[in-house]
Amino acid sequence: MFGFIILAVVLLAGGIGVITFRQPVHAALSLVATLLTLAVTYITLEAHFLAAIQTIVYAGAIMVLFLFVIMLLNVGGESSAERLPGLRPAAYLAGLLAAAGIAVTAFLDPRQLPSAEMIQAALGGGGAERVGESLFGDFLLAFHLVGVLLLVGIVGAVSLVQRKSHELAGDAGAALDEPERELTRA
Repeated sequence: MFGFIILAVVLLAGGIGVITFRQPVHAALSLVATLLTLAVTYITLEAHFLAAIQTIVYAGAIMVLFLFVIMLLNVGGESSAERLPGLRPAAYLAGLLAAAGIAVTAFLDPRQLPSAEMIQAALGGGGAERVGESLFGDFLLAFHLVGVLLLVGIVGAVSLVQRKSHELAGDAGAALDEPERELTRA
């Protein structure tokens, strides 16, 4: 139990870092730490296959893809001027409502947590066969919905960091004006 509490604190700190760091690369690295901590949590539950998949797929491949996207879009730190003034308070309100909803549901739900034997039977040692049967059998709809959710998240993230065409034209114009100024000085 003590180990789980330490892992939960590290997971929570990593999650807070993901949403509070202003530099996108720092936020992505915080997400890597969170995903690796989740893999360690899987190991403590004796789900070694899930831990390996978590590390290889999420902390490895997907995070490398995220870092490439961040670098290709040349996303810097957030400027102090807000584009949408009401967005930040609305995001805080939505976060508070979601946290309150989770807390109310957790405290009002009379069901007990499943026993360790039930968790072990559900995970089946975290083997590929058991995971595949669960994903493509009982949880096929949920598996596809998670895929759609990830796709929507990626499209939303790309649309949030897209520069407007006049910003790009202004940057390109400034870059083109600089050599002309140097030539006129010479």
